[in-house]
Amino acid sequence: MDTQAAQRVAHDGGADLFGVCPFVTSQSVLQGKWAILILHHLAEGPLRFNELLRRMDVAQGTLSKQLKNLEHEGLVRRTVHTDGPLRVEYELTDIGLKFRGVLDAIETWGNDYIEFLRTHDGDDVR
Repeated sequence: MDTQAAQRVAHDGGADLFGVCPFVTSQSVLQGKWAILILHHLAEGPLRFNELLRRMDVAQGTLSKQLKNLEHEGLVRRTVHTDGPLRVEYELTDIGLKFRGVLDAIETWGNDYIEFLRTHDGDDVR
C-alpha cells in the first residue's frame, strides 16, 4: 500500500485495512498460534490429519479448527479420497505454496534470533 492510500484509509476513520494493507491482510489470514507451523509442515507436501497431529504438539480440536480456518482463507486444500479406505489429505493451494519463501525467511530469521539469544544468555531480552 502506498503512502497516499494509507493516508486515505486513515482519513476515512481507520476503515478496515483487510485487502488493502498487505501487513494487516497477512496478519488476519495467518491468525492462530499454529498457522505458520501447519503451513511449514504442508510445504513438504500433502499430509493426512493424523500425520499432522503426530508432527505437532497440539490438541486434535485445535488442529481441526486451524485447518478449517486456513482452508477458508484459501491457503490449504482438503481432499477426501474415496478410492479404497476413506482418507483425507491436506495440502497447500497455489497461493499457499507462494508462502514457502516467507517460511524460508522466517526460518533464517528464527535461527538468527536463536543465536542472538545464545549470545545474550542471562540478559533480559524479553
